[in-house]
Amino acid sequence: MPIDVVMPQMGESITEGTLTRWLKKPGDTVARDEPLFEISTDKVDAEIPSPAAGVLGDVKVEEGATVVVGTVVCAINEAAAGATPVPASSSKEDTVTPAAVDTAAKDEAIAAPAPETSTPGTEVLMPQMGESITEGTLTKWLKKIGDTVARDEPIFEISTDKVDAEIPSPIAGTLSEIRVQEGETVTINTVVAVIGGGAAAPKPAVAPAQQAPSTQPSGIPAATASASVGETPRSSPLVRKIASENNVDLKGIPGTGASGRITKQDILGHLEGAPAATAPAATTPVAAPVTPPPPATAAKPAPSTAAAPTPGELVPLSKMRSIIAKRMVESKATSPHVHTVFKVDMTRIVKLREKEKNKYEQRNGVKLTYMPFITRAAVQALRKHPIVNASMQGEAILYNKNINIGIAVALEWGLIVPVVKQTEEKSFLGIARSIVDIADRARSKKLAPDEVAGGTFTLTNSGIFGEQFGTPIIAQPQSAILGIGGLSKEAIVLTDKDGQDTIAVRTIQYFTLGFDHRIIDGADAGKFMSDFKAYLENWSEDIG
Repeated sequence: MPIDVVMPQMGESITEGTLTRWLKKPGDTVARDEPLFEISTDKVDAEIPSPAAGVLGDVKVEEGATVVVGTVVCAINEAAAGATPVPASSSKEDTVTPAAVDTAAKDEAIAAPAPETSTPGTEVLMPQMGESITEGTLTKWLKKIGDTVARDEPIFEISTDKVDAEIPSPIAGTLSEIRVQEGETVTINTVVAVIGGGAAAPKPAVAPAQQAPSTQPSGIPAATASASVGETPRSSPLVRKIASENNVDLKGIPGTGASGRITKQDILGHLEGAPAATAPAATTPVAAPVTPPPPATAAKPAPSTAAAPTPGELVPLSKMRSIIAKRMVESKATSPHVHTVFKVDMTRIVKLREKEKNKYEQRNGVKLTYMPFITRAAVQALRKHPIVNASMQGEAILYNKNINIGIAVALEWGLIVPVVKQTEEKSFLGIARSIVDIADRARSKKLAPDEVAGGTFTLTNSGIFGEQFGTPIIAQPQSAILGIGGLSKEAIVLTDKDGQDTIAVRTIQYFTLGFDHRIIDGADAGKFMSDFKAYLENWSEDIG
């Protein structure tokens, strides 16, 4: 029975990997623990060993492809115990003339053509859109049976309490089967559709030398086939592939990952801010394409504004609104909420932003907002007070390894909290780009399932609507949430080093920490907020 080989998880926060090079080809014999292929993530390049001895069968992921952890990349066919090849001339009785062999082979080929086989389709599953999510509602099909779809092209929309998202196709092919209709709610990992499948055309016999597939699939630049040793600047094969396809020199992109590594967000941010003239497509005449264009994605209609309900009308809750209500009640029942409010003088940061915002956007391709300042200050305070980044697990406290910041994003149809992972490893610029990226993709339903899960601390900015401060509800299983109030000018008393008081107009912002009193005491909360306040009021960090 074939043994599936999956994309391994190379770290607690790693959710995908790029298969950079196959070390074996279909038909090759492999020993247990013998390296099969190489992968790369933003943290590690590694050779992946075979889990069993046997023969490499189907290869399901090509070089250069990036897939999520747990994806089947190939299969190992176990060799029969004690089976060894038997030479054709092992006995005299079997000896035949070359002419007889040639004639027999031709007759056999004519009399017994290769049988027609049925190829299984690729199942599309209801994804898990968060750690506590067990089901999702399929709200809309973007494709119909018989439509051709490209890899990563959206095929349906789902809704949960945390996210409304478009789900991409795992492979290129034809949508052959739909098993879940619009409006149905199903558990995660339920098969909702099938891509491809059906009878395969008979294949003519070819010599073994012709059957061996190339280890460098067409369409993938040779430079991305494997990671270069000692390459400067540091980057993953996926980043180098994007750079190669867009004629981008990585030396001109500042890396925001660990040790200056260029991340996917870095290069995408660079491309968004790059002049249109640098794109390869600009040199290709639009009116006369050389090759047939790829299947067009159906144009998406602009979201329609729902008609305002009339007085006295009973309007049922949407799926997302219904589950949000349930989760909020559960959180209030689970955590004894306490809130503390601090007033922060943001004058220094306001002046810095006004002075730098235009040059910053031109230099980095991303707008300079107040959120990266606030996020960075929160990360520094969480480093000093890890209890605020912790969570309850039964009768124990889990001190989370990473600082994963959830950023609440208000949508027309609800609220979503995408997560910026491992913010403790990001620079100011890296945080700024990540916030813009996840907010934009949240509004366009482009978030991946992992991007709304795994948060350890949440920021919610209700101050954009004009309020001074609020008392937000904690997102379980986290233990704290920071509410951001609006900026306003106030006359306050300033005391100089000689003890003299003066009245000055300053830009003030109120911040509210909501915390779970089971594990965070008032003293812990006060110390955290004092350090958070001091970091903002005495800002000295380079913003990049």
